[in-house]
Amino acid sequence: MKRNKERTELIIVCLLMNIFLFSSCANIIPPSGGDRDSLPPVLVGALPKDSAVNVFPKLITLTFDEFVTLQDINTNLIVSPTIKNFPSVDNKLRNVTIKFKDSLEANTTYSLNFGNSIKDVNEGNILKDFRYVFSTGNSIDDFTYTGKVLLAEKGSVDSTLIVILHNNTSDTAIFKNRPRYYTKINGKGNFEFKNLSGGYYSVYVLPNDFSKKYDDSTKLFAFKSAPLLVNGTNINDTLYAFEAYKRKAVGSSVSAANTASSKTENRLRYTNSLDNGSQDLLSPFQLRFLKPLKSFDSSQILFADSNYIALKGVSISLDTSNTILSFNYPWKEQTQFRIILPKDAFKDTSGIGLAKSDTLRFATKKETEYGSIRLRFSNLNLGKNPVLQFVQSDKMVESIPLKSLELVRKLYRAGSYDLRILYDTNQNGIWDTGIFGKMKKQPETVQLISKPLVIRGNWDNEVNITW
Repeated sequence: MKRNKERTELIIVCLLMNIFLFSSCANIIPPSGGDRDSLPPVLVGALPKDSAVNVFPKLITLTFDEFVTLQDINTNLIVSPTIKNFPSVDNKLRNVTIKFKDSLEANTTYSLNFGNSIKDVNEGNILKDFRYVFSTGNSIDDFTYTGKVLLAEKGSVDSTLIVILHNNTSDTAIFKNRPRYYTKINGKGNFEFKNLSGGYYSVYVLPNDFSKKYDDSTKLFAFKSAPLLVNGTNINDTLYAFEAYKRKAVGSSVSAANTASSKTENRLRYTNSLDNGSQDLLSPFQLRFLKPLKSFDSSQILFADSNYIALKGVSISLDTSNTILSFNYPWKEQTQFRIILPKDAFKDTSGIGLAKSDTLRFATKKETEYGSIRLRFSNLNLGKNPVLQFVQSDKMVESIPLKSLELVRKLYRAGSYDLRILYDTNQNGIWDTGIFGKMKKQPETVQLISKPLVIRGNWDNEVNITW
């Protein structure tokens, strides 16, 4: 009996061990935690409380419903009105603390816009455009000012710009003083000020740099011509940013290398404007020299057909930079041409000419590579001297003054074009920048047409454009 009992106990132990081993090899599925948290943190407490009045806090504590962290606080946080020294901002667990280094002004409403700097720890959900407001006086200022900022030359948006308000309405304030208020613009170019105090302000637009001053005339800049009166009236402005002077582009290393090599070589170098060896029907043929020409003799150049018989009707001209030589001619499709460039026909500023005479051979494109266009404009004010601009890859292809509400072209290069309307105030055919100072001249403006124009080759392209 004792042996049977021991055997039974041994069997039970073996069974328990097998059960243990089996369970340890099985997949363990933790209980479901529910849907992923997609909600941003929520403010559940503040000291002083949000929208408190008659307070002069040195330290502000904001408490949220979950653990939070801060990102790019120095670039996100905007304290309004501006203060001399940026506050010290920290986070721990569910709290964000703000410690002021400056004394606060009396009877002033302060707002702290945290932008996208506050997010929860677990999922990274951002509390977008969170604002905290308090007043050192007995009331909260609640005036607003809204508007839009566009690039005057292009009609597009630059969301890196900021809008600045100065309560000193002297023209010198933007050069010397810290702004009273500033706010960022969004991806659509819109801006909004909240909790403004009443009064007159000068309005400007600048890049969001450290100085926030107009200390460089190549900066993007905009200004409202007259002071803004903030008194509770709903005001919505459109401001047009411009560069008073264009910053000179720095040449690429490739261009620099070409220029350097041309100095050491005893020959004049150039490129041409052919597209895969073919000449565009709508543009001049161009030679682009790497160094400016001191002289050229057009009478030595032979512009001919495929039999080297000289052709009449060609006009040869050099641009103002003395680097682009253009051959203007009424091109016919699929026609062969020859251009002979004698060795001594050109001299650059160093007195160097071509190494030898060159012969260029090319043919014009087919008309089927082009489409016809008929553009009809609705609600376009011809009295504002509109100029239609065709743009590709941010480069101007052509500008056409509009004298009627319909534009027809038999041939136009196939492709996708951005269309813009320049309102040409002085009717010189080009965009003119603004001037700040005594003249206070606003720039000419450009309106971007929202839908690109897609021209199909060998196709009649008809488009109605409504404003």
